[in-house]
Amino acid sequence: MSESPPAVDVPQGIIKLEHPLRNFFDALRRPDPVRIVAMGSSSTAGRADVVPYPHRLELYLRQHYAEPLPDARIDVVNRGRGGQEAPEELKRFESDIFSESPSLVLWQIGTNAVFHRDQYKFEDVIGAITDGVNQLLRPSERPMDVVLIDPQYVTAMLRDDKAELSERIVLEIRRIAASAKVNVFQRWALMRHWHVQNGVSFEQLLDPTDRPDMLHQSDWSTLQVSQALCKAITDATMSAGWLPVGPKP
Repeated sequence: MSESPPAVDVPQGIIKLEHPLRNFFDALRRPDPVRIVAMGSSSTAGRADVVPYPHRLELYLRQHYAEPLPDARIDVVNRGRGGQEAPEELKRFESDIFSESPSLVLWQIGTNAVFHRDQYKFEDVIGAITDGVNQLLRPSERPMDVVLIDPQYVTAMLRDDKAELSERIVLEIRRIAASAKVNVFQRWALMRHWHVQNGVSFEQLLDPTDRPDMLHQSDWSTLQVSQALCKAITDATMSAGWLPVGPKP
């Protein structure tokens, strides 16, 4: 990267999760390991030399709770597979999510529905996301919190043939979440804020090796998103009940 990225801010109005993470909060108070499952595509799985967000998030959460909850063990299980979208991921729920008995599921969706628009029917993707959320919320012995993660704001998603569909998928994810009363981590809005308000270039947001796609985030922007997600999770956990505040990542 030819220049250092500028300082960025993380507006609370963008990253705030609307619903408290009560199941994750309860899990932190139990003696068992706390399990988080990260489901998604390449943003979750990782690629090239970019450290994926689940690995960073695990580190940041452990750091955050190390002092107030020294006996808590937090594991973020990475269940990302590059190139997949909600219809394929739905088929992995039993083996990759439910078998782990997580207290929190992070589901990154929507990017490939746009980037590989020729491979998916938009309505099928929306149907799979809706079905997946309903499955995650089904009654069980140990219920889980759900956070949907919408697409990344990058060049590939803003090209003339994809920009309108990108906006549609972001709005549909918000609609599905609002209807089901689950959370959305607004990665799209956050990265757009950095680009528009903080002057971060697309060159800085993007993995420099990702040519010509210009789809995948740089290591720097992945780090920034991971820290913002950690703050969103810990804030929503405090709103579920009282827990001491640990150090910021």
